Amino acid sequence: QAQLVETGGGLVQAGGSLRLSCAASGRTFSSSAMAWFRQAPGKEREFIAGISRSGVSTYYADSVKGRFTISRDSARNTVYLQMNSLKPEDTAAYYCAADTALTVWPATRAAAYEYWGQGTSVTVSS
Repeated sequence: QAQLVETGGGLVQAGGSLRLSCAASGRTFSSSAMAWFRQAPGKEREFIAGISRSGVSTYYADSVKGRFTISRDSARNTVYLQMNSLKPEDTAAYYCAADTALTVWPATRAAAYEYWGQGTSVTVSS
């Protein structure tokens, strides 16, 4: 059973940093594009960062560009999200996702992703 598990969330002060990890099991996602989404209470799930299957190409939402970095270690079947200069508005549940169909790049719609993790919570205090 393919599974994505996010870890690394927590409580941090504004201006701080966190590093999220997304570990895959049950199958390899080395040929899949991967992404991070987030969902704040009462809001829709939004795309924040994506990485191509090779890891060469990345794409970011304007809200996190310059502060967040997505990367992947295919040997470890793991995707990371380094989050710096965190703001209170970054508070949300963060989800990683895998796009195995690769219909379009970058895929920013949640519907493009077939596999999802359970999410990890990030709270940024002011």
